[in-house]
Amino acid sequence: MKELPLNALRAFAVVYASGGVRAAARELGIAHSAVSRHLAELDAWLGVPIIHPPAGRRGLTFTPQGEALGRATLSGLREIARAVASIRETRSEGSVTISTTPSFAARWLLPRLPALEEAHPHIEVSVVVDSRIIDLGTGEADLAIRMGRGPWRDVDCEPLMEDSLYPVMSPALWKKSGRPDKPGGLTRLRLLHDRDPETPWERWKAAHGPASLDVHGGPRFASSDLVLRAALLGQGVALARHQLAADDVASGALLRPLGDLSVELGTAYWVVLPKYSQVKPATRTVADWLKDQASLSPVG
Repeated sequence: MKELPLNALRAFAVVYASGGVRAAARELGIAHSAVSRHLAELDAWLGVPIIHPPAGRRGLTFTPQGEALGRATLSGLREIARAVASIRETRSEGSVTISTTPSFAARWLLPRLPALEEAHPHIEVSVVVDSRIIDLGTGEADLAIRMGRGPWRDVDCEPLMEDSLYPVMSPALWKKSGRPDKPGGLTRLRLLHDRDPETPWERWKAAHGPASLDVHGGPRFASSDLVLRAALLGQGVALARHQLAADDVASGALLRPLGDLSVELGTAYWVVLPKYSQVKPATRTVADWLKDQASLSPVG
């Protein structure tokens, strides 16, 4: 680490992001000649050019090595900036930040937060949505709710709740499709796919069939929330997580064409706490409250 030219790397990251030396100099508050010296220092240190020589009136263009370095340094510095901002943020002992996925936040957590605030008015909850697994040791969040096959190493994992999978579709599409009520009826429907690795249609086919079901066709969506929204709009039939679709099924916005048929996932959600740092009382209160709420969300 002591050999890295950190000032030069920071200057290059800003050049890469802004696309020019003068723009980078303005953002950094230094002379553009100083930015140029940083770039020359970085070229010499690397032993390969990172920016192509100027050609006409075109802006800066980066060599393949410069592109790779630009992406890496910019990503790294942004991660550092987020961690520093989180650590510097002044928060009370009653402030708790929860990290979870966008789909779980929108469909399970947020509707329940008013009840948490009513039960514990001295606790202020913030929600950070991120599909990546964050490091709780950075202070970016006090606890996380993860979906998947836990437990995981280097964190304390407490089971939150189980889940199951079943097909859902809009009532209008169900009627238009002839009111299918058996697994064989899925072969006439457009399948909507969730990129969640725990919810592939192959899993349903293995449990309930039919053997002729083509599980490869149909559009794919980046989140469980999006695939359920597509089902609500009548774009096809989705294989839904019960805990995320339960409210729409209860309201009648989505229906389960195959009745009680489902695929059990077992423990599918976990409360995750830091392992090597003290958990403050407010965080423990929120974790326990979440588990109490989960006990009221039985598997469908």
